[in-house]
Amino acid sequence: MLLSLCNLSAQRKGKDYTNILRSNNIYEIDSYLRIAHPDDPKRSVLKPRLVKLLNEYIKTAHPSDQRVKDFQEKLAILRRKPSTRISFDEMNDIIRQKQIAKYREESAKKPGNYVTKVYGNAGVSAPSTSTGGASSGYVNPEEAEFEMLMSVNPVEHKNNTVKILNSLFDNDPNSKESIVLIENKSKCNIIMRIEGIGNTKYRLAIPAQSDNTIVVAKGDYLFTSLVCGAQYASQKTVQKAVMVALGNQ
Repeated sequence: MLLSLCNLSAQRKGKDYTNILRSNNIYEIDSYLRIAHPDDPKRSVLKPRLVKLLNEYIKTAHPSDQRVKDFQEKLAILRRKPSTRISFDEMNDIIRQKQIAKYREESAKKPGNYVTKVYGNAGVSAPSTSTGGASSGYVNPEEAEFEMLMSVNPVEHKNNTVKILNSLFDNDPNSKESIVLIENKSKCNIIMRIEGIGNTKYRLAIPAQSDNTIVVAKGDYLFTSLVCGAQYASQKTVQKAVMVALGNQ
């Protein structure tokens, strides 16, 4: 009985969030947001703080830090939800996706270096319309940036093309770079933002119902995009060629 009382006291002490608003501990804030009531006013303060702390940690982390991938996954979830709490159905879907990835990895051991990871609509659910986001009055807040990224000069375009072709035909397993192909099945122009450790960042413009390719340094990344008003975010490890398909259908 004495041991039980001690354990109960320790559990209560471990779950004491009296000073949570003063906390700068990633795990403590994350734990609180998982169990807090949806209408808890502290959420408006703690969620932005958690996002800031995660971004700051990733920016200064060592390339081999094992927590980076986990923190990128937390950021991806926080872009879509109020906390990183995962429901039973979501957990089942994660397990299913991991099994699919496992089978694809096993099949990729055959000759050839190009591994394709197709994520379908990648969890994006755009606003419900009868004619699609682009033709129903949707105003893309990133359109100016999109046009700027698309208007590369001929020399830069040629250099990018050469880099992509070299990556496609490069079978060296020790290569430090890999190719990423983004397929945009939606009716809106999009920008895929690929953020790694520190200042490693890429931007790729993909026209509506088209695709585009970029070569990035191998590593762990947070992929984010705005697809016809719907937020897409996902953590991905780029070690071989990767394809991501996004759509709002």
